[in-house]
Amino acid sequence: MRAAEVVPIYLRVAPGDIALLKFLIESYEGIAVVRTIERRAAVIVILAVPDFLSTVRAALTAAAQWIAYEEVPPPAERDLGPVPPAQ
Repeated sequence: MRAAEVVPIYLRVAPGDIALLKFLIESYEGIAVVRTIERRAAVIVILAVPDFLSTVRAALTAAAQWIAYEEVPPPAERDLGPVPPAQ
């Protein structure tokens, strides 16, 4: 996927939840790819295919029952505060 072909969604999650969220999102084959941006701060980016953006958002809503996360601005625009607690 090229940058112009994806919609980035930046999230901060508990470090222990990165792998689970990656598995959940990428189990919907072809809708998005998850990359860790800042491991220590537990910031990830979901690179969503535009045609499946609503599916990615729905998957995130469903995942919220197991994983605490918050959407954050892109790296250059945000302050890295505390990581949300694991549920």
